[in-house]
Amino acid sequence: MNATQLARTAYAAPGAPARSGRSAEYDLFARVTRRLREALAEDTPGPAPRIAALARALHENQRLWTVLAADVADDGNGLPRELRARLFYLAEFTRVHSARVLRGEASAGVLVDINTAVMRGLAQREGAA
Repeated sequence: MNATQLARTAYAAPGAPARSGRSAEYDLFARVTRRLREALAEDTPGPAPRIAALARALHENQRLWTVLAADVADDGNGLPRELRARLFYLAEFTRVHSARVLRGEASAGVLVDINTAVMRGLAQREGAA
C-alpha cells in the first residue's frame, strides 16, 4: 500500500469528499508534524520530561516515512528517479535521527523542518497539477 492509499484508508473520515493523492499526503504530513510540534512543546526541561509523547510522535513520523520509503523504492512509482532517491535518503535520515532523539543526543526540531519542507513541496505540486 503506498502513502496515498494509506492516507485515504487510515485517516479519511467515512463519507468525506475524495481528494487528490497529494492533498491526502499533505494532510497526513500535517497531522504527524503537528504531533511532533506538540510533543516538542511538552518536552520542556524539568524533573519529568514528557518523553512518552515525544516517543509516540516519533513513532508515528517513522511509520509515515517507512511507508513513503517503500513507495518511492517501488519501480512503478511515477516520481522522477532523483526525487525518489532524495525522499528515500530523507526516510533513512529520519530513522537514524529519531533514534538519536530518543537517546537524548539530538532534537526532533530538524524532523519538523523536513516534514514542513515536504509539505511545501506537496502544496506546490498540488497547485501545479
